[in-house]
Amino acid sequence: MAPVLPPESGIVWLYHQFLFLYPAEFRNEYRRELCLAFKDEWQEKHSRIGRLFVWLRAIFGILYHAPKEHWHMIVHDFRYAFRILRKDWSFTLAAIAILALGIGATTLVFSLANGLLLRPLPYPESSRIVSVQEDSPVEPNEDGHINFLNYLDIRPRVTLLEDIGLYGGGGGLIRGEGPAEQVQSTLVTDGVFSVLRVAPLLGRTFTPAENMPNGPKVVILGEGLWRRRYGSDPKILGKVLDIDDSRWTVIGVMPANFYFPDRSQLWLPLQADPRTSFRTDYFLRAIGRLKPGVSINQASAELESLLEQIHRENPAANNGWIALVAPIREHMVGTYRKGLITLLVAVGLLLLIACANVSNLLLVKASARGREIAVRTALGATRRRIVRQLLSESAILGVAGALLGILLAKLGVPALLALVPTALPQWMNFSLDQRVLGFATGIALLAICVFGMVPAWGVSKTDLTSVLKEAGRGGSSSMRQRLLRNGLVIGEVALSVILLAAAGLMIRSFAALRLQNLGFNPENILTLSVDYPQSRYPDGPASRAMVDRLRQEVSAIPGVASAAFSSGVPLDDGWGRIFTIEGRPVALKEMRAINHIVVTPGYFQTLGIPILQGRDFTAPDFDAPHVVLVGESFAKRYWPGETALGKRIRFGPPANDEPWNTVVGVVADYKHGTLRGPDRSNVYLPYQKDVTPSSLLIRTARDPMQLAQTVKSRISGFDRDIAVGPALTLDQIIDRVSWQDRFLTVLIASFAFIALALAAVGLYAIISYTVALGTHEIGIRVALGASASNVRTLILRQGLALSGTGLLIGIGAAFVLARLLRAQLYETSPLDPATYVTVPIVLILVTVLAVFLPTRRATRVDPVIALRHD
Repeated sequence: MAPVLPPESGIVWLYHQFLFLYPAEFRNEYRRELCLAFKDEWQEKHSRIGRLFVWLRAIFGILYHAPKEHWHMIVHDFRYAFRILRKDWSFTLAAIAILALGIGATTLVFSLANGLLLRPLPYPESSRIVSVQEDSPVEPNEDGHINFLNYLDIRPRVTLLEDIGLYGGGGGLIRGEGPAEQVQSTLVTDGVFSVLRVAPLLGRTFTPAENMPNGPKVVILGEGLWRRRYGSDPKILGKVLDIDDSRWTVIGVMPANFYFPDRSQLWLPLQADPRTSFRTDYFLRAIGRLKPGVSINQASAELESLLEQIHRENPAANNGWIALVAPIREHMVGTYRKGLITLLVAVGLLLLIACANVSNLLLVKASARGREIAVRTALGATRRRIVRQLLSESAILGVAGALLGILLAKLGVPALLALVPTALPQWMNFSLDQRVLGFATGIALLAICVFGMVPAWGVSKTDLTSVLKEAGRGGSSSMRQRLLRNGLVIGEVALSVILLAAAGLMIRSFAALRLQNLGFNPENILTLSVDYPQSRYPDGPASRAMVDRLRQEVSAIPGVASAAFSSGVPLDDGWGRIFTIEGRPVALKEMRAINHIVVTPGYFQTLGIPILQGRDFTAPDFDAPHVVLVGESFAKRYWPGETALGKRIRFGPPANDEPWNTVVGVVADYKHGTLRGPDRSNVYLPYQKDVTPSSLLIRTARDPMQLAQTVKSRISGFDRDIAVGPALTLDQIIDRVSWQDRFLTVLIASFAFIALALAAVGLYAIISYTVALGTHEIGIRVALGASASNVRTLILRQGLALSGTGLLIGIGAAFVLARLLRAQLYETSPLDPATYVTVPIVLILVTVLAVFLPTRRATRVDPVIALRHD
């Protein structure tokens, strides 16, 4: 009795896939050799490299031990397969192109998944790095923030994390040695670099003493900034730089390709003062590193316990908030995951359609070779021999399609990323690495098995007698083969309908997203970020005078209709602050945050935001900092059935020293932060001294980008130390906010178009083959008086029957699977009637086009010629 192979080694799979091609005596002998060779070795080698070695030995062992006569057979089969494929070059090119599209699209999407979900982050043992945040039971903390004071209490008490660090946005205006420049910077504590474990290229990172209030002003540069602005000066350490109107000493340079978070190239020490912080402020993020062997659930439970203890010790804390711990990749990937899963499902359907299409083409081609196969069988060829010959042809097509598909994927990655209108985080690497190439190889093998085995096994069961009887009529086709061909076409159509329905839903959703009322008029709006030295324009009268003069300078440019400054532009995340309404005490844990925007005169006019009640800010309001305007939904929520005018709100936690602000106007809500969420209410304050407005909004009378350089020159002429960021129109900002929806829509629509084209090819192939086989029958019908319209109706009915069956199956499946798209849709039902009416119409039109040529060929059949071969 032959020993049993270890199933986990995969040798059984290899045996069935390779050894069945050889005689029984060879299979039995080599199966024993395989078992003895690998049984003990597999148990010893548990690493990936060891297992890969075992697999390779198994494959090469099978090939090496094959008898020489079988090698000659294999070589002969492939030579013959090349001749057959070269003879019908149009079929060969079509099959390779179809496989290349399927494998290339699948590889392309997998490269996106690999870059987002599988490729290790550029930090040592990145799987142990986690994000730490607090979450409100009333309003989810989607930004992943944590309170600074809570962090200070958590860090010395936590035992399951090696370290924990804080980071947040900071300034980045560099002056000296060239024009002023805005650089993406981050405020960090010393724990951040300890968690990331990335050693600097030069110098060192921060120490705990440098994170103390009023600590040493030191800075760490990114390698890109060091090389670009300072010419890779090796003496950069100890150099004093002018950053944000302060003198900072360089203590380190991080290595190339180190970015955290995103594309930051400047790191300053976070030196917040606990004495001026509140337990209710959330504007920082935290990361930690798990100790070896510690799970996320264990760390989360410990932090939850510590947070409860902190809440008991500090009544001013947000009681009821919970701690959340998640892998850092999950926090960094964010909303990309859902769209990626949708793409993987869609491209999987496309690959199935491609395989079914090639299977059908091979089956049609093999059926047309029925007489050849029957003759070979009559001369003694075994079924195994016939299958091996047909699989050789499939293998050649599969390898060629895979190579071309990998090339298409390699070229497609940069083309696909060109559709993204914003800079992606630097850690996202979508190149075709070994994992992607291995995946493409596996997909190619799977495709060969799928599209090669079906026609090979189907045709190898040819009935010799029936084939030779029908030989005189130029072809044959058994009932089983016809059912198999029709089933493949129906399956193609059904899968295409699913993709068409998904594409229709995504197009409808994206149209609803982009055509909605944003609450402001984005037409001809130019935006620029402006950063000015606070040492020359300190908060107060000096900065106000500078902002007013600069606004007047820009407004005087020909072609500028109006201009205003604000602390943010529409669709920015904004700055949230908790608030109290006069006469309505609220428990601290139930308090919500409201978006807080500081504006200058002309803000609402420039953006076209209507004032619904009350008035706009007037000149005296900018001298008295105790008036506000509120959004419409804010007024309705907190003062339902009454006017909001004259009501008062105060920022910060209850019982603080902040002044009460009187509501003098109510303005329309508009989209803020995202196009998908509901219109967001804001509270607007006149510019005084709290927040310096750094966003310049300009409405122009013509194309805004034509004035961009003029505006920058005017600002530079006003003060060369003022740094101006890139100019963007509001339409470009909207494109950046909605790029994921557009990206997903374009890809799924492209997959649907390819799927529809493949389904049409499959339908055309089977109808053409049916017409070719039915030439004799058509000749008889014409001889008996059938008209051309009768023949056209007959052929069209066959095509519509196949596509109609696939349509019914596909619509039913689409009804079920469309619910998976619910999270990707905006104001569009997964059962949208317009989509499910349009899809059948499109499919019917494509069916008519696909059967047009075969139908025309059928109507031109000469009955004399058709009956001559009877």
